[in-house]
Amino acid sequence: MKAKITLHRDFKVGAINPYIYGSFIEHMGRGVYNGIYEPTHPLADKNGFREDVKKIVRDMHVPIIRYPGGNFLSGYHWEDGVGPKEKRPRKLDAAWQQIEPNEVGTDEFHDWAREVESEVMMAVNLGTRGPDEAAQLLEYCNMPAGSTFADMRVAYGHEKPHGDRVWCLGNEMDDANQICCRTAEDYAAIARKSAGLMKKIDPSIKLVACGSATMYEPTFGEWELTVLDRVYDHVDYLSLHQYYPNDRKDRPDYLANALTMEEFITGVIAMCDAVGAKKRSKKKINLSFDEWNVWPQIGKCNNAVDPWSVGPQREEYFFTMEDALLFGSMMMNLIRHCDRVHVACMAQLINVCAPIMTVIGGPAWVQSTYYPFCYTSQYGRGVALNTQVICDGYKTRRYENVPWVDSVAVWNQEENEIVVFAVNRSQDESAQVEINMESFGKASLIEHVVLEHEDKDATNTAQNPDNVKPHAGGNTVVGEQGAVVTLNPYSWNMIRLALK
Repeated sequence: MKAKITLHRDFKVGAINPYIYGSFIEHMGRGVYNGIYEPTHPLADKNGFREDVKKIVRDMHVPIIRYPGGNFLSGYHWEDGVGPKEKRPRKLDAAWQQIEPNEVGTDEFHDWAREVESEVMMAVNLGTRGPDEAAQLLEYCNMPAGSTFADMRVAYGHEKPHGDRVWCLGNEMDDANQICCRTAEDYAAIARKSAGLMKKIDPSIKLVACGSATMYEPTFGEWELTVLDRVYDHVDYLSLHQYYPNDRKDRPDYLANALTMEEFITGVIAMCDAVGAKKRSKKKINLSFDEWNVWPQIGKCNNAVDPWSVGPQREEYFFTMEDALLFGSMMMNLIRHCDRVHVACMAQLINVCAPIMTVIGGPAWVQSTYYPFCYTSQYGRGVALNTQVICDGYKTRRYENVPWVDSVAVWNQEENEIVVFAVNRSQDESAQVEINMESFGKASLIEHVVLEHEDKDATNTAQNPDNVKPHAGGNTVVGEQGAVVTLNPYSWNMIRLALK
């Protein structure tokens, strides 16, 4: 199979906001308790957080983490999680039917985030609560001493404000399973009031309004248009949430979900711009794809097995080699649309449908999807190029033509290099790809990293954590006007080229 990729220094999508490499931690399952926080673990620090987990997160270069939810958010009282731990209440979390001990709250999470070199994307409860409580949390987090809630933070040991720059106005408020779900009109009203009050307190913050819980919600589309019509002048981003399940019955169709994700992004952009045009506004609402992931369904935990406990197993899965391919393509989509997708949060970071897994009292290990995220987050910085890919494709039950090769390129001007990310969707045929980059002049190969495995359903486990792992033995030959790259069957690739 042959393919051609054309790159030109004058054809750019735009600068990549590092926030698209964000993630998400919710008070759900073992995301926090028995995840990042395990005071009895041999590697726990003085605050109860696992040092081995912190190192893995730092290695992923995650610039922002959405917190504390998720469905958990819509019933959460942030005041329960601040102050002396011995005085904090143990509460029932109705969202996930587990106990919330409130040992980790706003201040502890911000301290942890600083240690893993990440910012916090805070979310406010617009389910059981409203504008007043949202403004109080903002004051607690962002204002200097001299007012009630800022002084409360200082009294609890944090003199300097946390300074969170991005805030979510609720979570999936059209989902019937959400605590105190709302109609579009109801949500728009409370989001508008909350946004107005919050921006009076701190005009520098960026606000994210809730889009539909998924693109398959019956409210999708109508919800976006109704909410945007009322909050357009008060918010900066609209959220998108979507997971892509793998039943392992139709592999070609599963990998075609990258096209479905792209249609979702372009569709929501169109809705944002339609409302902007209606209002004759020069402002653009950009996107926060702040929950996304593949959904492998292998090893799924049953929420009914151990209700009302602390840190139970919830939605834990084993990601396959195949899952890593779609995951890698999804990250390419974020880069491809970086002119409008300014924030994205892979959900979640630890244990709950996550690339990082922990054993209680034992090791931490990483799944197959860790590697596309880690490499793309580290090297996908700079300017996204308008990457033109010409190759044959295949037909699925949903699409007439799914290209065998998926690729996007990033120009890192600071490092003077081109980074090409590519997936070969063919299960049995390698792809010889000609990369034309004549406008950039001569180049040399830095590395060609390949993630592949002879077993498409191969996974990592605590007992065999390196079963699916990349190698640097990719086949790339650099010539006068570009490079010729071999993409092995069913592989994810990163090719770094130094410009001379």
